[in-house]
Amino acid sequence: MSLPTKEGATALLHAHVRDEYQRLHAVMVATALEGYAQHIFPGEDPHLWYLTGLLHDLDFEEHPDTHPAPSLGWFKEWNYPEALIHAVEAHAYGYHDFKTLPQTKLAAALLATDELCGIFYAYRKMNPVRYGEMKPASLKKKFKDHGFAAKIDRATIELGCQHLGVDLDAHIANLGRFLAPLN
Repeated sequence: MSLPTKEGATALLHAHVRDEYQRLHAVMVATALEGYAQHIFPGEDPHLWYLTGLLHDLDFEEHPDTHPAPSLGWFKEWNYPEALIHAVEAHAYGYHDFKTLPQTKLAAALLATDELCGIFYAYRKMNPVRYGEMKPASLKKKFKDHGFAAKIDRATIELGCQHLGVDLDAHIANLGRFLAPLN
């Protein structure tokens, strides 16, 4: 089992992902997962959780129709931990014939966090407020409004929350707190 440093993983991300939004999305998800490992699930490896979030969409730009199959192959070839591989595979539940449900806290957290970061980003574009200052009730209202950030798959967020054992309100509040350093 091997993992790159944060710097190495960031260089890998930049080699495969050129879109600035996708890079920011990766950092948002990584930061949120690291927050979960540090504050909600003590004993989990914050570095593993951060890198899982940072690299979860590594192949999306280059292989959108088969994502995340190519990156799963790379991760296996690079001898990345099975926990990372499983989480990346489970985050694609329901897409491109992926049927793997999250079996770990890391996988559930990635599933719950990935799409929700998109709602946070869209909300901030509409209301220039810092992440840590966003009102969870306002974000939940946007979550329920399927016309807002319409491409966000709310069902996967709810499925992730269910497997993580956290309700949506608490998850939104956690993400607001965890993403605050990105302001």
